[in-house]
Amino acid sequence: MNPTITITDSASAYIKKMIEKGHGIGFRLSVKKTGCSGYSYLPVIVEKANANDISFTTDGGLQIYIDTAWLDLLQGLRIDYVDEEKSGLKQKRLVFTNPNEASRCGCGESFHIED
Repeated sequence: MNPTITITDSASAYIKKMIEKGHGIGFRLSVKKTGCSGYSYLPVIVEKANANDISFTTDGGLQIYIDTAWLDLLQGLRIDYVDEEKSGLKQKRLVFTNPNEASRCGCGESFHIED
């Protein structure tokens, strides 16, 4: 099953820079159980694939690894990168928009899915 995940050009450029800095081979996306709502995204730069990863290459040449344990939850995910200034503070971060989320916690760090 190939994942249906969209990565914007700005997110792809940012991730590629992080891969180069970390001397990795790609970007892995997983989910962990945590936070006040239940789940949190776990994006990491990787040096090797895990046995349970599936991988694909984006049109822009970015190598993506997805933990198969969370594949269904990540279907339809959109990853963007924002560089904005709020209250005098610069914020640079990946933004995850997932149609499978039922809600997010107040701080936005974790999310809930319907069982």
